[in-house]
Amino acid sequence: MGNFNNDLKISRKDAKTQRFAAQKIIRKLMKFNILFFFVLSACSGQESFERREIAIDTGAGRVTIMAELAVTDAQREQGLMHRTELKDGNGMLFIFERDQILSFWMMNTLIPLSIAYIASDGRILEIYDMEPGNLNPVRSSRSARYALEVPQNWFSRAGVGIGDRLLLEGF
Repeated sequence: MGNFNNDLKISRKDAKTQRFAAQKIIRKLMKFNILFFFVLSACSGQESFERREIAIDTGAGRVTIMAELAVTDAQREQGLMHRTELKDGNGMLFIFERDQILSFWMMNTLIPLSIAYIASDGRILEIYDMEPGNLNPVRSSRSARYALEVPQNWFSRAGVGIGDRLLLEGF
């Protein structure tokens, strides 16, 4: 039979070693979780957008809108997804490298929007309303260079229509 006190010392030593090993594993997991959080945040797709005031010549005067610019593929893919509001006088201007038939849908978009398809010279070609979450594509019928998304019916409230021109100096 072993000595009870010696067995107890060994058990305490083993417990201390195990506790130290567990603490070491926990510290490593915490470091991994912190690193994982930063990597996940960087990859979350939350793009930042440059904002620019854009004037629209309506023929009856000028209207301005504060637009976020979606220039990169990642910005265009994110668009206005997951937003819970978009105030009148604000929107997002999608800028493409060349004229093409454009197509938008409302996946993960929570607010009703209107979209204008715009020619390379800034002329508004078409305007459509889009409903939150609707996965049916809204295509331009003609090639366009830009698309401007705004709160639904903002174009009519602001007196902006087909044929009006965005002043796109510097784009």
